[in-house]
Amino acid sequence: MRLSSVQLIAALAAAVCLIIAFIAAGVGMISGFFMLLAVAALVFIAWTALRRAFGRSRSQSGSGDGSNALNR
Repeated sequence: MRLSSVQLIAALAAAVCLIIAFIAAGVGMISGFFMLLAVAALVFIAWTALRRAFGRSRSQSGSGDGSNALNR
């Protein structure tokens, strides 16, 4: 059975679409990885800021400028 030119063109188009789909899936995975990395960075920034804010309010009272020279 011989393939017609329409079937060959359709097969090539399907192959190109499959390659583009795999590329898009890879880009989606990379994008998701960087999204998770950004969320982790934001969580780390928020956690350290809250830890410093609550740690300073409990352990230090006074000028609030962060210098311990006056509190000794």
